[in-house]
Amino acid sequence: MKSQKILNDPVYGFITIPSELIFTIIDHPYFQRLRRIKQLGLTDFVYPGALHTRFHHALGAMHLMSITLDNLRNKGTEISNEEYEAALVAILLHDIGHGPFSHALEYSLLKAVPHEELSLMIIELLNEELGGKLDLSLRIFKNQYERKFFHQLVSSQLDIDRLDYLQRDCFFTGVSEGTIGADRIIKMMDVKDDQVVIEEKGIYSIENFLSARRLMYWQVYLHKTTVSAEKMLINLIQRAKDLKIQGAQFTISDEFDYLLGHELTLQDFKQNPNLLKIFLELDDLDIWGAIKLWKKADDYVLRNISQMFLTRNLYKISFSNEPFSMDELEKSKGKALEKLQIPESDLQYFFSHGKVSNYGYLIKDRINILTKSGKVIDVAQAADLPNIKVMSKIVEKHYICKAKSLS
Repeated sequence: MKSQKILNDPVYGFITIPSELIFTIIDHPYFQRLRRIKQLGLTDFVYPGALHTRFHHALGAMHLMSITLDNLRNKGTEISNEEYEAALVAILLHDIGHGPFSHALEYSLLKAVPHEELSLMIIELLNEELGGKLDLSLRIFKNQYERKFFHQLVSSQLDIDRLDYLQRDCFFTGVSEGTIGADRIIKMMDVKDDQVVIEEKGIYSIENFLSARRLMYWQVYLHKTTVSAEKMLINLIQRAKDLKIQGAQFTISDEFDYLLGHELTLQDFKQNPNLLKIFLELDDLDIWGAIKLWKKADDYVLRNISQMFLTRNLYKISFSNEPFSMDELEKSKGKALEKLQIPESDLQYFFSHGKVSNYGYLIKDRINILTKSGKVIDVAQAADLPNIKVMSKIVEKHYICKAKSLS
């Protein structure tokens, strides 16, 4: 690069793009697409400031990775320039496979095609286009590189991805309870026996990190209003798919139209490279464009749910710590049918039930603490932190959500 490019990030201030390769990737249409996918999907229905994008997050994660690698080098971990750049590329592209509205449509618009698998395929596609320059990044991403700590920095319970999204999501939602000391956590990181470890004096920062993440899940990511809005969107897409199968024609983008008309699986993507190109044309704007057109649709289900979205008339949702009995579900369905005056066969689009779950810490995927004596222990074993053992329990909440009325 003639001169180093610098971006101004609202969370960290100035971020430097350190190499020509990284600048080429950021400039690529596959990566620029992330500008049009919001990081938190429909969460701005609850927190109006949550309008940041996957593009913001990817750049922030790259910035934190560079700080982390610099810190590890200062502590004596040898990291070559090639490894340094490859790790930055791996974290920069870790979310490139996200589709519109991120997790909300991962299992409805497509048929159980995890974004991680799509990310891998897109990195492989980029690697072909860039003449194999991402070979090492791919090995790190797939955990096939012999120095395993690089993959841990990209994907683990204490990875750079989480350090960025927790700080960024706190900043844009204004939920201060999720604040973490990412700077201190990074300063406390080291590598021992090819594993990422945290120095013992950083243990309370880790406890705070795990606690903050758990709080953010209940207060932001699994907020009941967000869950309700996501179920509405899933039901809307399902109705459009059902109508498409029956031969309906829609005035929407070609790519969205194609995905509505096909039940694509991961195997389909692996067998037909063109499907990935179609997917890479899709972003939040395709869906919003359709919703704006569908508010005048002849089909009353499409029309009503679209109008509800545009006026924020969301489904009423009830959470319970215990599963709903069949009797409770039937009673709730009966009331909804009576109120909405719709055929029973259409109730599935206006009524949903299910569960959401959250955990603070998964013991099987441990966070390692390096004690003063040089021993490596799991953070949950640290003597005076019973809180972390409690956080390893998976908490489930059950919900019923239904339309309050038709427009």
